[in-house]
Amino acid sequence: MSASREPALVPRRAADLLGRIEDNVHRVIVGKQRVVRLAAAGLVAGGHVLLQDLPGTGKTLLARALATSVGGTFRRIQCTPDLLPSDITGSSIFNQKDLSFEFVAGPVFANIVLADEVNRATPRTQSALLEAMGEGQVTVEGVTRALERPFFVVATQNPTEFHGTYPLPESQLDRFILAAEMGPPTDEEAVEVLARREHGDPIADLGAVVGLQEVIELQDACLRVVAAPAIRTYIVSLLHAIRSRPEVLLPASMRSGVYLQRAAQAWALFEGRDFVLPDDIKLLALPVLSHRLGMRGRARAADVLTEVVASVPLPPLRQH
Repeated sequence: MSASREPALVPRRAADLLGRIEDNVHRVIVGKQRVVRLAAAGLVAGGHVLLQDLPGTGKTLLARALATSVGGTFRRIQCTPDLLPSDITGSSIFNQKDLSFEFVAGPVFANIVLADEVNRATPRTQSALLEAMGEGQVTVEGVTRALERPFFVVATQNPTEFHGTYPLPESQLDRFILAAEMGPPTDEEAVEVLARREHGDPIADLGAVVGLQEVIELQDACLRVVAAPAIRTYIVSLLHAIRSRPEVLLPASMRSGVYLQRAAQAWALFEGRDFVLPDDIKLLALPVLSHRLGMRGRARAADVLTEVVASVPLPPLRQH
């Protein structure tokens, strides 16, 4: 195969690998095609994903199914009010045999980490994830340790009005490349869920369909997807329009623009493309931006973003 043909084959192979992941997750998740793809796109984009909704809507099941579909180490952190930062990062323990301290790694040292009900942990413990998510490393007792690539956090949270929950700080919310709500099932989906659970839990038979190296290849392919100058101008126009809205108290940061572009690059791979379309940006604006905005009064971020996306004109793209 010549080098000149190789780039054209990368998107097709990426789409095939991503299709395998999606199909495997749907062996245990009924419906929710958009949410499943959003979660997988977060992995491919090298970011982290926040799943939010009422208990029992399948947040944890989706996270487990995605982690199982991908080769590599998986750890689950069940967040509770008494969880300590060291329970996440690890700590040094005195070894009486050789009279020295040795570091025992916490569950954050894994390729896929599920932080279940993350907003039930205290803000101090929540912040223990911040360096890991933002820098791909943790510092414990003055020693910085790198995390193995890929490192992907899937966090689930319940509505903040639930008893025993703590709002996630803005700095941590900003580290999630996107957030998605599961939503209730349709009647047909609910019937199918009952049918699949009649004789047990289908996730028990789920296995990996892609390897760890293939995940890294997907992340590298994502970085090669092209965003034209007009796409970047469109993203900046959206951010400017958000800042100009009087309902917005805390606007989207520049990091959110970077994440929106990166998520669109990952989304393009699902379609077998090596370039971003304006429709990718429109589709991803809400899941990438809504959880980052601070609103005044009773204004809803989703409503404002819907209006902004509808009002900002799409950029003209040069035809080749």
